[in-house]
Amino acid sequence: MAKRSETPARLDDAARAGWLYYVAGRTQDEIAAAMGISRQSAQRLVSLAVAERLIKVRLDHPIAACLELANQLRRKFGLKHVEVVPSDAGSSSTTVGIAEAGAAEIERWLKRPEPIVLAVGTGRTLKAAVDQLPAIECPNHRIVSLTGNIAPDGSAAYYNVIFSMADAVKARHYPMPLPVLVTSAEERELLHGQQLVRSTLDMSAQADVTFVGIGELGIDGPLCVDGFLEKDEMMELMRGGAVGEICGWIFDVDGKLLDNPINERVASAPIPSREASMVIGLAKGKRKYKAIRAAVVGHQINALITDEETAEFLLKS
Repeated sequence: MAKRSETPARLDDAARAGWLYYVAGRTQDEIAAAMGISRQSAQRLVSLAVAERLIKVRLDHPIAACLELANQLRRKFGLKHVEVVPSDAGSSSTTVGIAEAGAAEIERWLKRPEPIVLAVGTGRTLKAAVDQLPAIECPNHRIVSLTGNIAPDGSAAYYNVIFSMADAVKARHYPMPLPVLVTSAEERELLHGQQLVRSTLDMSAQADVTFVGIGELGIDGPLCVDGFLEKDEMMELMRGGAVGEICGWIFDVDGKLLDNPINERVASAPIPSREASMVIGLAKGKRKYKAIRAAVVGHQINALITDEETAEFLLKS
């Protein structure tokens, strides 16, 4: 989210100018006349609305090439749902496009009239999607976190999205009051036996839909960067065949969870049933290619939101 250093009055003007331009379809000359300002000031206000992310744009017209890639992925990997967004060759972002598409899919589920349980993982992509959500009132729904909200140093985990969702979505939210990784399998069993944690684990198993990020491994991967694993632990995992992770659960090139001491320390809830529910992965980019492919091949997820370049890689692999 952009840092808002402008005054509230100027942001109000920017929001008004942005609404007039993007929603009402006014020209900058018309905005200037309506607001009693110069055309240059109107142009700056519209630009400010975009820079401060007061305006969120969604493309409602499906692109034929993306639709065809999605259909091919669905057939090849037996996925329940696939959305492919255009690739931006000039961007290095790992979230642009799929974050917006992810937000739209989350919103569609939250607007369902019947009560649902929506589970969420963690990570940069998922947080970027949640930051795109509009205000939604859905008091009959329950939103539960699969992962702990405590960082290794005891602080709140920055990329745990349950609290960000609570800011926008008026529903019942259930955080997982644990770290992502604990010190031992015995400690995990002890913590999972606590009534507060047990009820959250039981609820996550009942999820109707789950949204997760897919993490790549390596010393530059999120588990190392965010301090959950030491570099030597990461290198040992990779030597053992690990290629990706979802909610801390580490899997190999075939998408099978590794039988190793690290997975025994993962305090996250198990990924909900792919037979009984929808588990949607949000991921794109070359760094994540192996992890994404493993996740779909091994059915760690049964739905995917990605971009054209990643889709083409998956179809060729």
